[in-house]
Amino acid sequence: MSNEQLKKLIDDLVKQPNESEWVEFKLNFHSEDEIGQRISALSNGACINNQDFGYLVFGIEDKTHLVKGTTFEPRLHKKGNEELENWLAQRLDPRIDFRIYEFDYDATRKIALFVIPATQHRPVDFFHKAYIRIGSITRLLNEFPEKEAKIWRKQAKPFESELAKENLSSTEVISLLSTETYFDLLKLPYPQTQDAVVQKLVDEKLVVKAKGLLAITNLGAILLAKNLGDFENVQRKSVRVIVYKGTNKVETEREQVGGKGYAVGFERLVDWINSQLPANEEIGKALRKETRMYPEIAIRELVANALIHQDFMVKGFPMIEIFKDRIEISNPGNPLITPERFIDSYISRNEKLADLMRRMGFCEEKGSGLDKVIFHNELYQLPPINVITDETRTRVTIYAYKSLNDLDKKEKIRACYQHACLKWVSNDKMTNQSLRVRFSIDDKNYSIASRIIRDALEAGVIKEIDPENKSRKYAGYLPFWA
Repeated sequence: MSNEQLKKLIDDLVKQPNESEWVEFKLNFHSEDEIGQRISALSNGACINNQDFGYLVFGIEDKTHLVKGTTFEPRLHKKGNEELENWLAQRLDPRIDFRIYEFDYDATRKIALFVIPATQHRPVDFFHKAYIRIGSITRLLNEFPEKEAKIWRKQAKPFESELAKENLSSTEVISLLSTETYFDLLKLPYPQTQDAVVQKLVDEKLVVKAKGLLAITNLGAILLAKNLGDFENVQRKSVRVIVYKGTNKVETEREQVGGKGYAVGFERLVDWINSQLPANEEIGKALRKETRMYPEIAIRELVANALIHQDFMVKGFPMIEIFKDRIEISNPGNPLITPERFIDSYISRNEKLADLMRRMGFCEEKGSGLDKVIFHNELYQLPPINVITDETRTRVTIYAYKSLNDLDKKEKIRACYQHACLKWVSNDKMTNQSLRVRFSIDDKNYSIASRIIRDALEAGVIKEIDPENKSRKYAGYLPFWA
């Protein structure tokens, strides 16, 4: 928001007759814990009161609503050695994407403003406790079960449908969005009039008509923005690519931040990532000299998946981190299915975004594309990919070449499981022979493959097709869930 927009927001908020479940005023800083509790309470209160945001404002007297200014600077404030914003985000669950603005209300008065999105699906906790505002007092939410139940019953509006910029003319819409990209990627002729261009965007829910004017949705902005900085709702979801010098994050060589919508900048993003990757020598059955260390099609699929499956309501952004021995591709939020089922199942929390990116040719028409990733990973004789989820992110790692002898036991088991999954989705089965091909094991060394299969069976990640079959040579195997 611009300085003028922020000042107008403050002027509107102070007109409220009283503080409420979604608005609170303070003059100066009290404690970090108090701010965390207020963020929880205001997010929950905004949800209950059908508000898009809650507001915590420093610099306003709570009784009189007079703008007096504040000395509190939350962006500079630290809790121990940690920045306050990060300290708060780490202790909120879910980790909502609140924003902090510090600005001059006038020449003598400064304001610090926390803009807090209304929670969706569930209450927001701080340190494992959820709060609510009752009048001007912050209380534990569990003391008011009817209010808590209202939050759980609330049907969230999809992020894609929310409005990124309103009150626009057709000319302004076309100036903000790369409409040519939309028609080019879908192989459609470009309309001869602005109204026809906009109507097609309206049909796709990229733009909506509101109060006689037009509004660009978050979906339209995140896909087609000429400059993501024009859209406050989505600009913090720009893709980051970081190249490190070694195998850790101690020294950064270069960093690139995407400034365009995902559809507009995707090809350039993937090309730039691939330009940073080392070339491989002739290793495995698919590689030639000057071939990239990693299969480009796998990088493309994993980047597209990170964009499509991110949780837009969680703080953070899609990120590609390139190390000397691996690439980590991550996105905010946890998946809706377990990582073990990525290869055969597909659920996206952003269905409209996923549909358009598939139709534009950025990713697989059906499924997650992970079968394609694993296929090329095996073709390049690379170690198995690894998928890790934590409280806030999903991370997929693809590794540089290592010989079979250099893989540890867990990596061999994971590779065996992924090979069994790939065979299953290809209407085939894993055998000792197919695993030997996957690892480039000589036929005479079949016992090496047998040992890997035995370890995978003991780990419970694969199962025998016919447990009664006593011949190990012709035995077939499936993933545990098949």
